[in-house]
Amino acid sequence: MTPVLEVAGLDVDFDGRPAVRDVSFSLARGEVLGLVGESGSGKSATALAVLGLLPDNAAVRGSARLDGQELIGAGERALTRIRGSRVAMVFQDPLSAFTPVYRIGDQIAEAVRAHQDVSRERARERAVELLDLVGIPEPAVRARAFPHEFSGGMRQRAMIAMAMANEPDVILADEPTTALDVTIQAQVLDVLRTARRETGAAVLLVSHDLGVIAGMADRVAVMHEGRVVESGTADEVFARPREPYTRKLIGAVPRLDDARPRAELPAGEPVLKVRGLTKTYPLLKGSAFKRRVGSVYAVDGIDLDIRRGETLALVGESGSGKSTTLFELLELAAPEGGSVELFGRRLGTLGTSELRALRRRLGIVFQDPMASLDPRMPVGDIIGEPLRTQGADRATVARRIPGLLTQVGLDPAHAERFPHEFSGGQRQRIAIARALSVEPELLVLDEPVSALDVSVQAGVLDLLDRLKTELGLAYLFVSHDLSVVRHIADRVSVVYLGRSVEAGPVEEVFERPRHPYTQALLSAVPLPDPERERARQRTRILLAGDPPSPTRRYEGCRFRARCPLYTGLAEEERKRCAHDVPVLEGDGAACHFARVREVI
Repeated sequence: MTPVLEVAGLDVDFDGRPAVRDVSFSLARGEVLGLVGESGSGKSATALAVLGLLPDNAAVRGSARLDGQELIGAGERALTRIRGSRVAMVFQDPLSAFTPVYRIGDQIAEAVRAHQDVSRERARERAVELLDLVGIPEPAVRARAFPHEFSGGMRQRAMIAMAMANEPDVILADEPTTALDVTIQAQVLDVLRTARRETGAAVLLVSHDLGVIAGMADRVAVMHEGRVVESGTADEVFARPREPYTRKLIGAVPRLDDARPRAELPAGEPVLKVRGLTKTYPLLKGSAFKRRVGSVYAVDGIDLDIRRGETLALVGESGSGKSTTLFELLELAAPEGGSVELFGRRLGTLGTSELRALRRRLGIVFQDPMASLDPRMPVGDIIGEPLRTQGADRATVARRIPGLLTQVGLDPAHAERFPHEFSGGQRQRIAIARALSVEPELLVLDEPVSALDVSVQAGVLDLLDRLKTELGLAYLFVSHDLSVVRHIADRVSVVYLGRSVEAGPVEEVFERPRHPYTQALLSAVPLPDPERERARQRTRILLAGDPPSPTRRYEGCRFRARCPLYTGLAEEERKRCAHDVPVLEGDGAACHFARVREVI
């Protein structure tokens, strides 16, 4: 088959420093090539170099031919004619790719008129057609909205609609699902398949997510330190990787379908018990004089139970109330609604000295270690800061720091270094050492590995496993990554729109999910296995639209508007869903018509 795009000997330097070296590949019409690798491997630089979209400090050499026409070194006028017409781009962050002051429909119409001789009216009609094609509800209405009025998933679908506008020969998709929840990711990948089918375009899909690549790509090129180290069909590369780096990369990915052996947990004493937790924020309007116009029901009925030595994972889409729940617990104050018992003591009934003693038994590790570590302090001082806050003397702090660094796998000799001198994974280990410095009994972890590459992530997860065993810690682990949850958690609590909807042992919930929302979450997680992904695509549960707004109080089941089960119920059963709030009692599912469905 004749290639539509041929890249040969591509080199990219930034300020004289090599970023891409001797990259070559070809794309046939209708084919998907997955370009995969960790951060800094040169994936995005390769894709952007093809269209001349790199910054001025980049030097590009080599060849990129589109049906024989050379793109490297082509003038801006020639590239402008090709961009959006014959080669379209889907960026990682659609909010920064759209102009914020123009309506979505007008921007898609502008892309149409830039390359086609059509009237303004016909271009607007075409914009609405494209929004409808990618699954935007009420496309004629939504076309008049501004980018900030779209959710992240809707913006990415609109970006794909714009890419389809002129039926391009090639679509370059640079990490198109990185910032999206797994359910929205599944929708966007389905839209990309639609774009490929409708336009016949070849797709260069850049991603660090091996599951996404396995489900989408016909062929795969693996990049490492700016070079392609292995390439082949998706089946070959995933089933029989030749290069050690590829084997290491695939082996480091936690798999949703890989149940690890678990030791039987003795019934330890309760560490945390939460019942009916609620948290409401005021919704304000106005600039100079703000007034309350409503409420945001961020948390509206969360139940949690953690025992000593146990890991409870809190999972759900963005905006479901996971992080709000954590910060409510860390406040150690009386909750707005519901009850919280920490180490057997009910919050809201304790004095100052009792609260201080409780705080010593808690530790927290944040999502972004660079943002949580003071860049002006050496890491030894950062690790020792909680000890000093609790009144430890200088000598005690100095004795503890080497042991803490060793405990998390770092060299004690590096205590005088600053955070920027460490890698992302090492910085997260420093954050864990700081949390351990006060010898906590409950460690709260807010997306602790989501910003890390898979090989680094695997090391941090193994560290957390080891520390839990050695120190008898309990973890409250917040994550949107269900594959990570399967690896590390003993029990799981699923939340939707601020409310607990399913809970139980992780193997029970993952293997036999009962709530339709849990089933949809699990079915949407891609597996790094092309053969299994092809089979699962036929049974994948795609939820309609985005999660509802937390600014409304919903009667009955708040999931029913997206529930695939609801549409098949009888009229009387639907009335029950519309009026009666399903209740979660212990382990199980908060669904009136819960039924087990295997989806992995």
